[in-house]
Amino acid sequence: MSQNKRMDVLLCCGSGCISAGAKKLKEKIIELSKKHNIENEINIIETGCMGPCNLGPVMTIYPEGVFYQKVKVEDIQEIVEEHFIKGRPVKRLMSQGDNKVISEKKEVPFFQNQVKVALENCGYLNPEKIEEYIALDGYEALVTSILEKTPEEVIQEIKDSGLRGRGGGGFPTGVKWGFVQANKNKPKYVVCNADEGDPGAFMDRSLLEGDPHRVLEGMLIAAYAVGASKGFFYIRAEYPLAVVRIKNAIEQARESGLLGENIFGTDFSFDAEVRMGAGAFVCGEETALINSIMGMRGQPNPKPPYPANSGAWQKPTLVNNVETLANLPTIMRKGAKWFSSMGTETSKGTKVFALTGDIKNTGLVEVPMGISLNDLIFNIGGGMAEGKKFKGVQLGGPSGGCLTAEDLQTQIDYESLKAKGAMMGSGGVIVMDDTKCMVNVAKFFLEFTVDESCGKCVPCRVGLKQMYNILDNITKGKGKKGDIERLITLGESIQKLSLCGLGQSAPNPVLSTIKNFREEYEAHINDKMCPTCVCTDLYHIEIDKDKCIGCSLCSRKCPVTCITGSRTEKYTIAQVDCIKCGNCIEVCPVSAIDKIPGMSSEVLNIANNIEED
Repeated sequence: MSQNKRMDVLLCCGSGCISAGAKKLKEKIIELSKKHNIENEINIIETGCMGPCNLGPVMTIYPEGVFYQKVKVEDIQEIVEEHFIKGRPVKRLMSQGDNKVISEKKEVPFFQNQVKVALENCGYLNPEKIEEYIALDGYEALVTSILEKTPEEVIQEIKDSGLRGRGGGGFPTGVKWGFVQANKNKPKYVVCNADEGDPGAFMDRSLLEGDPHRVLEGMLIAAYAVGASKGFFYIRAEYPLAVVRIKNAIEQARESGLLGENIFGTDFSFDAEVRMGAGAFVCGEETALINSIMGMRGQPNPKPPYPANSGAWQKPTLVNNVETLANLPTIMRKGAKWFSSMGTETSKGTKVFALTGDIKNTGLVEVPMGISLNDLIFNIGGGMAEGKKFKGVQLGGPSGGCLTAEDLQTQIDYESLKAKGAMMGSGGVIVMDDTKCMVNVAKFFLEFTVDESCGKCVPCRVGLKQMYNILDNITKGKGKKGDIERLITLGESIQKLSLCGLGQSAPNPVLSTIKNFREEYEAHINDKMCPTCVCTDLYHIEIDKDKCIGCSLCSRKCPVTCITGSRTEKYTIAQVDCIKCGNCIEVCPVSAIDKIPGMSSEVLNIANNIEED
């Protein structure tokens, strides 16, 4: 609670809520507070992401802890007049559950079963004020690390915590630090990898936007432990708000004596700066990232040597992910034993996920390692939309794998996911319902990695393109017998022979969907049919003459005039000319028009004749 203020209004100003109009809400609150002469009683705090992105814009009002969701500008007058002035919270803007209004944020189902470590401050402080971070024990871990512990003791604490790299590889963080610390070559560098590029992922962006000082403190702790004197935040240029906030944090820390020469009067000196990437997915790989920082083309190097021995400017370099660094202050404050008490035997602590796709509750979540996929998707995520069934979940982005309903009891940890053909990745979780075509899903992810390949090695540059061409033909009705086997052979070869992690993991979506949804591939190839009517060339649109009332709406809305008929003859579609725009389905008042899996007989005959010729 702010001093001399009656009420704190925590307004989510992460990128998602800003795009949904959060800044306009703030303007309206200020306007109405002045009108009612209560502006000196209200403290408006712009926070980072609070989590439930599908409910945005969201805000929390203290001291009551009332959580408002899907707030619009026109709602602000009622909030100010009823809640701020009369003390009567607006129930219609609160979460609903079990036939009752949920008044407090902590009771909202989305937040149940979550444990916040990396995200503990996100949504609770103004990320642009160092004073607020310090008030929440910020930089305390740095002080104790530098003044009370040796670098070796800090590294041992991280080893004992069991923290593993949260960027996807899962390498033990303390062990990695030990390699850099043991190298006596100087200067040494620390790099924060914020080149988050997975489709559907926004964990690192939200951390940098919502709690930049936490990530900076983590970098300082890591630098002290390994003996580094310079740090780089490598952030993709598509994250402008994250760039602004981390630059602001660096400047504030420098002014406060937390960066620079002889920090806290010791012989530890360290400074940091931001380097922006151009959005190349391959620069998430540490050697490609380092090349980009040095002003070179973002391409990976063969390993060894590893960055711990020869990284930026051929000096020892520690590369840690944003979330990895964000865990460090809490581990050093609460101890390794506390952190390692959460999770599984081999995967300790918590993990931040970006939960997206065909579920009711999308957003940013943090859960203990070991939680089941079922709990993540159906308890926190709220399950599927009404009338839809769960079909699959893609974990680990374009580098990960797709799991099915049979895998829902799988624990979320590094080993369990790998055993199922998926991976933790950086934390992207894309949930899919039964309307999705898994062949098309695999094609989507492979198209992404083909575009993002740096082209340096042949298996990735040529092999992925060949896999994509086969998938493209399958989705267009040109699949051939043996294509599935060719995809498997190519995929396994690319995994073994590619230079870096992009190529080594790129075939995963294809191989996992073949393993778990092979019947869909076979339907596309053998029956020239897309069971879910997603692949345009493998379904057709028909008019049910028994339902058709002859209103002619479909014919009038058809952009290629391929629908003909009358009230007496009813309407039909010339299949060869139909472009499947779907206009006719949308305008039909009696639902007499629908997509039918498979090519129409006219189109199939033409396709067969072309093959024979």
